[in-house]
Amino acid sequence: MPTPLLFQPISFRSVTARNRIVVSPMCQYSANDGLGNDWHVQHLGARAAGGAGIVFTEAAHVSAVGRITPHCLGLYTREHQALLARLAALITTCGSVPGIQLAHAGRKASSQVPWEGGKPIAIENGGWVPLAPSALPAVPGATTPHALTAAEIGDIIGQFAASARMAREAGFKIIEVHGAHGYLGHSFLSPVSNRRTDSYGGDLGGRSRFLLEVIEAVRGEWPADLPLWVRLSCTDWTPGGLTIEDTVSVARRLAATGQVDLIDCSSGGVSHEQKIPSLYPGYQVPFADAVRAGAGIATGAVGMITEPTHAAEIVANGRADVVLLARALLADPAWPLRAAKVLGVKTELPRQYLRAAL
Repeated sequence: MPTPLLFQPISFRSVTARNRIVVSPMCQYSANDGLGNDWHVQHLGARAAGGAGIVFTEAAHVSAVGRITPHCLGLYTREHQALLARLAALITTCGSVPGIQLAHAGRKASSQVPWEGGKPIAIENGGWVPLAPSALPAVPGATTPHALTAAEIGDIIGQFAASARMAREAGFKIIEVHGAHGYLGHSFLSPVSNRRTDSYGGDLGGRSRFLLEVIEAVRGEWPADLPLWVRLSCTDWTPGGLTIEDTVSVARRLAATGQVDLIDCSSGGVSHEQKIPSLYPGYQVPFADAVRAGAGIATGAVGMITEPTHAAEIVANGRADVVLLARALLADPAWPLRAAKVLGVKTELPRQYLRAAL
């Protein structure tokens, strides 16, 4: 039997992954002052040893004010770089490609960690003023964000470039720029959160400007032979918000730059009033399919993909080029190895684990 495409290698520029299973960026809310620790080492090391082709860190924020919570990971000082270099080396040692997601929380910054409720933190309780394209709070009762000036936008674009440079020096092989889930990149793209009247607002072209300038700045620090991905929310799930047609248009713009290699297709997050009609395994896969077909760029599918046969079908039928797993890999770090057995694929275990061959 031929090896399912899911378990065949895939290349982006000079980087080749052993299979098409990707550990999606998953915030652990376990850092202090942006600094990772042993929790991050065991978390990512286990999933790399578990057989994934590409392993992403959680969102690494480009500034302190750009963190979602006080306990989010950062990459905005050399001190942060040390632990991340260790993570990149560990992921590589375990046979996976190390990737890092660069992010800025925008108007969703200054929030509690999820297990404390996830609500906005007031200034008097140690919170801070979020930054956004427009002075529109993410949820009722949140601190009104500061509407960025053009000069301040330029500063943040510079922060993304600086973090990309540190990621390169730390040994990562893929960068993903976070432009989804209501964070800063997405809040510029969406008319729900961007009411600007200058060149960073207005029509979709203006609202795309921030993301395109971030990509250009990151590429200035990221080698031409290494891949760059972008995560997008393909719909806002709310009237007057982004649609899949808008996202295909944005993806075409990104593809036309020649700087972006894959669109990681997620959805939602910009409006607390969003309504997802139905949740089911693979409910976001049609977005990856539409972007791939409509923009002529590789895509990643994500969202409630838990069964090996489902993941294999998505890739085999050309609905996406890779699958990104989150909750399934939280529950089982060795999901790729178990999936290989289900699909009849022989894989190499780490030598230290050969006695436990599945």
